[in-house]
Amino acid sequence: MTNLDHEGFWNETLTNLRNDLREEEFSGWFTDMKYLRSEENAIIVGIPTAFHRDKVNTYYLNNINTKLKEISGKNLSLVLEVVGKEAENNISAIPEIPENELTKTEKTSKPKAKISQHPQMRDDYTFERFIIGENNGFAANAAIAISRNPGKAYNPFLIFGGVGLGKTHLMQAIGNYVHENSENEVIYITSENFLNEYVQAIRENKMNIFKNKFRYTDVLLIDDIQFFQKKDSIQEELFHTFNALLDSKKQLIFTCDRPVTELKNLDARLRSRFELCLKVDLQPPRYEERCAILKATAENRNAHIPEEVIDLVGKNISSNVRDLIGALMKLIAYTELMGKPITIEIAQQHLKEIYSSGRQANLSMDNIIRVTSEYFGLTPNDLKGKKRSQNIVFARQLAMYMGRDLMDYSFTEIGQDFGGKDHTTVMYSIDKINAKMLKDPSLETTIDNLRRSIKEFNTKY
Repeated sequence: MTNLDHEGFWNETLTNLRNDLREEEFSGWFTDMKYLRSEENAIIVGIPTAFHRDKVNTYYLNNINTKLKEISGKNLSLVLEVVGKEAENNISAIPEIPENELTKTEKTSKPKAKISQHPQMRDDYTFERFIIGENNGFAANAAIAISRNPGKAYNPFLIFGGVGLGKTHLMQAIGNYVHENSENEVIYITSENFLNEYVQAIRENKMNIFKNKFRYTDVLLIDDIQFFQKKDSIQEELFHTFNALLDSKKQLIFTCDRPVTELKNLDARLRSRFELCLKVDLQPPRYEERCAILKATAENRNAHIPEEVIDLVGKNISSNVRDLIGALMKLIAYTELMGKPITIEIAQQHLKEIYSSGRQANLSMDNIIRVTSEYFGLTPNDLKGKKRSQNIVFARQLAMYMGRDLMDYSFTEIGQDFGGKDHTTVMYSIDKINAKMLKDPSLETTIDNLRRSIKEFNTKY
C-alpha cells in the first residue's frame, strides 16, 4: 500500500473525528497534527509537543485506532511523533548568520528563541501541570486552542468560577505557552495592578505610555475583573482598551469569580463587551480528578504519599484545588521537617483543623440541603426538585441563602446543587430571604438555629 493511500485513511479519520467532537475540542487537539509517513501497520503523524501527544494518547487513541481499522479494513494504528520545538536537541546549535550579512528585513524577521520565563507569570502554571477532567475539559480544550492561535480562536475568552479552582493557572498556561512558542508579546496583570498603573499614569501625566502598553500588545491577560466594579474611570479605560485590541485581532483573556451577569456594578457598555467572550465555567474537581491532582503534586515534589492518604485527602477536601493542594503540602512539609513517613493516622491528626474549617468537604451544599430539609420536615429531593408549595419554596430559598452565607459559593455553583437551577433563580431566592429578614426579625433566629444545626451536623459527620 502506498503512502498516499495511508494518508487518505488518516484524512478520512480526521473528518470522522471532526463530526464526532465539538469544534473547539477538535481544534484544540487535532488541527496542529501533520501526516508524516506510513509503515506497514501504522500511520505516523507529527504533533508539536510531548504534552499534546500524551493527552491525545490518553483520551483519543483507542477511538482513533478503531476508526482507522474500520476505514482501512486493516490493522492500522496511529503513532504520534513529536516534531515541534521539543524535538530539537539544542536551539542554540542553529548556525548564526554574521551580523554584517543580515539585511534590515532579515534582522526583523529572524526567529528569536524564547528561553527566559515571563516576568509576571509563574513558570509552573503550564498545561502539563493542569489536570484535565470532566468538570474542566471544555475550558482546558478551549484554552489550548487559544494558545496555538491567539487572536483567532475564541477571542475574547473569559474563565469564571469560585476561588481556588484554577482560573489563574489556566490563564497563565495560555500566556506561558504563547510566550515560549511565538514572538507575540504577552501581558499578564491583575485587576488591582491594572488600576494602580492607571492611577499612577494619571498622577504622572503618562497616560500615553499606559495606553500604548496595553492597547498595542498581542495578548492581554487580566485577572479578577470583578474588582473593577464601582470604579467608573478604570471601566471606561478598559472599554477602550478592549475595543482597540479586538479591532486589531489581538487576544483578550479575563478571569472572574462569577458570571458577568452577576457583576451588578459594571458599565453597560463594558458588560456588552464581556458578553462577546467565550465563557467557560470551572467547577470543583471530582474525586478521581482530586486524586490525580494530589498524585501529580506529590510527584513534582518528589514526595512519597501512600495511596490511603491520597484517598483520605481526596474524599475529605472537595471545595477547590487550592485547599486540596494546601492540605497535601502540609503533609509534605511534615515529612521533610520531621524525616518521618506519612501514615493515615498522622494525616488524620494534621488535617483535623482543615476538615473543621470553612469551605471544605464536610461543609458542602449537600449537607446544607440535608440539614435544612430535615429542619423543615422535608426531603432533600423536595428542595432540589420543582415543587412550588409555599413551605418547600421557603426552605429551598433558605438553603440557597445558607450556601451563600456559609460557603460563599457563587450563584452558579449553588444553582448546580439544586438540580441545575439558573443563577438568576438563586439570586432571586437570596434577595427574598434578605427582604423577609427586614420585615420579620424573628427570621434571624430561624437562620441562627439552622446555621448551628448545620455546623453540629458537620462536627458529627
